[in-house]
Amino acid sequence: MSKTQTKLKSFKVRRAGEAKKFGVAASTLKELIKKACGLLKMSASKVQCCLYEDGTVVTEDYFLHLTENTELVLLPDGQSWNGMVYDLSQILGLDRHSEQLIDAAQQLLTDEHSAKRRKILSELLCNLKDHAELENREDDEDWFQGIDLRFKTKSSYMKHNCEQRIRSYLKEVDSHARTIQNSKQKSEYQKVAASMAEKLKSMHYHGTYFDRREKELHRLCTKEGWFSCQGAFNVDQCESLHSINPYGNRESRILFSTWNLDHRIEKKRTIIPTLVKALQGKKSSDINLDYFYKLLFTRENLKLVHIVCHKKGAHDLACDSRKIYRRVKRN
Repeated sequence: MSKTQTKLKSFKVRRAGEAKKFGVAASTLKELIKKACGLLKMSASKVQCCLYEDGTVVTEDYFLHLTENTELVLLPDGQSWNGMVYDLSQILGLDRHSEQLIDAAQQLLTDEHSAKRRKILSELLCNLKDHAELENREDDEDWFQGIDLRFKTKSSYMKHNCEQRIRSYLKEVDSHARTIQNSKQKSEYQKVAASMAEKLKSMHYHGTYFDRREKELHRLCTKEGWFSCQGAFNVDQCESLHSINPYGNRESRILFSTWNLDHRIEKKRTIIPTLVKALQGKKSSDINLDYFYKLLFTRENLKLVHIVCHKKGAHDLACDSRKIYRRVKRN
């Protein structure tokens, strides 16, 4: 055996909608598909492999990280898999949006004690009620319950939702002026805040971040409306792979309000105090407004995070204040 050959791992494989599973040992995805297709009597041509639980497509790289006895589903070309949603609908013979299927999923959730499977079933219920493809109020009135009548589309409301979050950050910047004792420094700080307000207004308060109609460069979601958690302030990605589509149904829209646009370098503890310090003996025109603006209001320092990934304590980035101040001094 070659020293570089990957160790054999065992998996459970099945066809979509079939309960019978087969054990397969393989060291690569290609080998797995070849062996599994033989057992399942499927053509190995254009076959896709997915995780049974949530439908995640397995690639060669992802395959290397799968654990022993992971349950997989093999799909022929053109067939899709949405994890337990598809399986329940096939087994029960019900339509994906039928109330009976939703009731069955709710009953499973009630009886389930595994935290992992409860999470999957909870997400399943949201998927079952999904109407993300609908955009206008008249087509999905339930989604708009409790929302002002001036909003006629989901995207316009989501854009407004993001604008309100960014406005709240500006309000915190404005209100900090009251804590500055030196009148000259306070006046210059207020000029900086006013300039930021004007710039934010011209940028429409970055409402594009939540608007799925915008170009990919300007939004945080897919064109269908899916948002992915970007992980806590001190990690590169979300380890739990949290995702949500607030465009799908009212429950998801409400739940999305618990997600945070979190400042990696903290707004109150670091950025604003450093801005005040930078204005000691300086004029507002001496400050690199664009630098502070990006830290306070843009994705350069903002991360969209699930409530579980939002660390409410002090961010352990003690050097950030010094880095910011040195950057300001250079500019």
